[in-house]
This record gives sequence, C-alpha cells and structure tokens, in this order.
Amino acid sequence: MKPLFTRGPSPEFRLLLLVPLAIALIVADHYTNWFQSTRERLSGVTAPLYWITGAPERVGDWAGEQFRSREELLEENDRLKRQVLLLEQRSQLLAAVKAENTRLKELMNSAEMVDDRVLVAQVIGVSPDPLEHVLLIDKGRDHGIDVGTPVMDASGLLGQVIEAGDAFSRILLITDSSHAIPVQVLRNSMRAVVEGTGDLYRLKLRHLANTSDIREGDLLLSSGLGGRFPAGYPVGEVMSVSRDPGQPFAEAEVLPRGRMSRSRFVLAVIGSGGQGLASE
Repeated sequence: MKPLFTRGPSPEFRLLLLVPLAIALIVADHYTNWFQSTRERLSGVTAPLYWITGAPERVGDWAGEQFRSREELLEENDRLKRQVLLLEQRSQLLAAVKAENTRLKELMNSAEMVDDRVLVAQVIGVSPDPLEHVLLIDKGRDHGIDVGTPVMDASGLLGQVIEAGDAFSRILLITDSSHAIPVQVLRNSMRAVVEGTGDLYRLKLRHLANTSDIREGDLLLSSGLGGRFPAGYPVGEVMSVSRDPGQPFAEAEVLPRGRMSRSRFVLAVIGSGGQGLASE
C-alpha cells in the first residue's frame, strides 16, 4: 500500500511558517529578557569570528603605519644629514674667516714695523706654468704700484713687481729660478746672495767661501744692496750648510720666510725706492 503523501511541505509553506515565528522572536527579544543569556553565549562564540574577519583590515592599517613611519624616518634622516652638512660648511667657513682674520692681523702688525708706506693687496691668480713662480695681485699703477715694488707678507719677503697694469700687477717670487737677492746674516752681518731654485720651499746660497761664518738657523735679511729691495726685511733661514774640503766654495740651503704658496693677502711696499727687475 502506497503512502498518501510522497513529499514534505513545500519551501513556500516553510517560509510562511518561519516568518511569523521570526516576528514573534523579535518582539519577545525587544520587550522581554528571555533571550539575554542566550545572546551573551552566542556573542562569546561569534567574537573570534569578528576578530578573524577584521584581521586583514588591521594588518593593512599596521603595514600602512609601518610604511609611513619608515618614510618619515628616511625623510627625517635626510633632513638631519642636510642640516649636519650645512653646519659643517658653516663651521669650516667660520674657521676660514677666523684664520683669515688672524693672517690680516699678522699682516697689519708687520705693516706697522715697516718704515715705508705699504698697501694691502689680495692675491687673485697664480701662474699656471710650474716653472714660473709668478703671482697676480689686485693692485696696480692706479694704487701707486710700479715695476720694482717689493712685496711681502706677515713672515717675510715674497718677491717684486715685474709688470704693473692700471689695476693689476704681476709679482716674481724670490723662489723663481731666475731670481737673486742680496742678503746679510743677522748674526754677523756677513753678506751673500740668495738665489731661487724653482722650489717654493727652498732657496740657495752659492759661492760661499768654505771659511764663511754661516751656520744652520741663521736668519737672512735683505741687505738693500742693488736698490731692488729695502734693507732689513726677512728673507729666509739657513737649513743646512754643505762644505766640501776639495771645493773652493760652500753651499747653504735656505727656507724662505715668506709663505710663497699660502699667502692670500700681501703688502706692497710703496715708496721703498726699489727699482728694476728682480732677476740678475
């Protein structure tokens, strides 16, 4: 015998039954506390699900914050590096200004010791030829400089003007191989001639008698002979003396007192009476 019904209730019928039930449960939950404990238990069960579903967003926020923090740190690092560079540059500039002020003070103190009228000039150029020891200064005939004007710095004689323009002048240094200057030893007034060697840090005394009273440490001053340089200006200091018994003459190496390659400001001795070219 076959059953009377072969299928269960239709979905539509089930929905019709569930809708009133759902409405009744919503009303009961709203106006009563019957489902409070059930709701709390369900909240404890579903809380991890909420945390898991929110994890991607939290990871994205954390990654974005870390990326922004790294970018901010890199920007701050670059900014601090720039500040350090600027401070170092300013520190170097201040050190250079301080050193320049010191040199100017030394130069002016030297000017007070010179009887002749002096003019402060700035070195603005150096000869590109390594065999030619020539400087260019920013003063010329318009300022009272002429060919033969001696030039010195705070430490000693540098050279002599060999060419004077209206606003610029060329100076041949005493270390040039074509230059020679009469000197005398401060200790005993012995006279000699110092010649340039082509080396900015070395002069030579040649044709000294083997019996000459000259020794290491002797200070050499311009003697004033020949009218090229005024007398009494420091020229150099004797570094060594070579005497060969088989030779009639001795030789001495001399360290120039003037800072040939380091002086930025120089003194042109105006009205000193120095005339003529500096080479022999």
